[in-house]
Amino acid sequence: MSSSPQYLQFVLEQLSDLPSISWRPMMGEYILYYQDKIIGGIYDNRLLIKPVKSALSLLKDPVYETPYPGAKQMLLIQQVEDKDFLTSLIKTIYDDLPTPKPKKKKQ
Repeated sequence: MSSSPQYLQFVLEQLSDLPSISWRPMMGEYILYYQDKIIGGIYDNRLLIKPVKSALSLLKDPVYETPYPGAKQMLLIQQVEDKDFLTSLIKTIYDDLPTPKPKKKKQ
């Protein structure tokens, strides 16, 4: 099942207080970026983020789910309706997220 554009728009609205939130469609789902780092994505209308240490410290009872068969587990964010929590969570995890690898130039 693919994620709906309406759910993407809802999540983007919840994250609208953050600068530099972007997204990219990928096979019916959406990858989410904050200041050019991948924070997670929307899979089957679920917001999943990378399970970094700072995220685990903010989530009382973390729930792990896989975005698709064979993928690494990610953290299910159940408090999507809480805009302040969501904004704080994304700001907090930023430093723990891996820096994107430089793209190779085409020859």
